[in-house]
Amino acid sequence: MCNQTVGLVQAALERAGITTVSLSLLREVTAHIKPPRALFVPFPMGFPLGEPNNPELQHHVIAAALALFERNDVPLLTEFII
Repeated sequence: MCNQTVGLVQAALERAGITTVSLSLLREVTAHIKPPRALFVPFPMGFPLGEPNNPELQHHVIAAALALFERNDVPLLTEFII
């Protein structure tokens, strides 16, 4: 999906009272769009949860993204640290 479109949809959902978070593979684009909450992940395109067949890493990424739901200091771009 287009990062810009997702960021705009996130902003609209937030205005409607629905908290959102996204995973981003393109830090510079996400920083420009400034979605409410985004987790930048340093993985190749097509692998937002990391390498295949690595459930421990994938669960760690999901937990980091879900933790952003508690944050209200938006816009917020957090970097995932491996």
